[in-house]
Amino acid sequence: MSDFVKASDVYLDNAASTVDEALDFLSEKAVEAGYAPDKQAVLDAFKAREAEGTTGMMEGFAIPHAKSDAISKAAVIVVKFAGDVAWDSMDKKPINVAIALCIPGAEAGTTHLKILSDVAVLLMNEKFRSEVRAATDGATIAKIINDGLK
Repeated sequence: MSDFVKASDVYLDNAASTVDEALDFLSEKAVEAGYAPDKQAVLDAFKAREAEGTTGMMEGFAIPHAKSDAISKAAVIVVKFAGDVAWDSMDKKPINVAIALCIPGAEAGTTHLKILSDVAVLLMNEKFRSEVRAATDGATIAKIINDGLK
C-alpha cells in the first residue's frame, strides 16, 4: 500500500465549514477521480455512515468513510480545511483534516477494515498528526500517509 494515497487526491485549504459541505466535496472529488460514477450515491454512503456514529476522531482529524457498490475502486481522499469544520468529534473539537475512505461494497470487510484500522492507528501518533498538519503540499501529505500505511 506504499502508494495508495495519490498526491492528486490531497486537497488543501478547502473552505468547507460543516460536515455536509465536507462530505459533498469528498463525494464530488471521488467522482472526478473516477472512483465512482454517481456523486449522490457516494454522498449517501458517507452520510449513512455518519448517521451510525461520528467519524470525527480527536485532535482535529476525521475519518469519514463511504462503502457502496457505487464505488468502483478503493481510494483515500485527504482534505486539509482552511478553517475549522463543525463536526461531532470524540473530543468535541472541530476538525481540520479529513482522511476519507471510498470503498467498493464488496471490499467492506477486507480493504475497508484494513485501511480504517491503519489510519486510526496512525492518528494515535502525535508525530504523524503534526507532520500532516505542517505539510503544505499534496505530495508530502500523501507520502506521510503512505509511509504510515506500509
